[in-house]
Amino acid sequence: MNANQIINMIMRIIMRKAINKGIDAGVNRATRGRQSAPPQQPQLDDHDGPTQAEVREQRRARRAARQARQAAKAERK
Repeated sequence: MNANQIINMIMRIIMRKAINKGIDAGVNRATRGRQSAPPQQPQLDDHDGPTQAEVREQRRARRAARQARQAAKAERK
């Protein structure tokens, strides 16, 4: 082997290690950034779901239906 081949071989090893470390650091930073991102505040203007009052009313209706079923079941026994 001549000096040129040895230098090329060493340079390839060093470059491979440096590039892999850079890729690993970038992936780690990208994935860590998602976990530590602050939670976003919900936008009140673009609210598509039910309001809190509607959710409460739905829960009350479900609870009343459940109690009615339990009462009917208790009367049968």
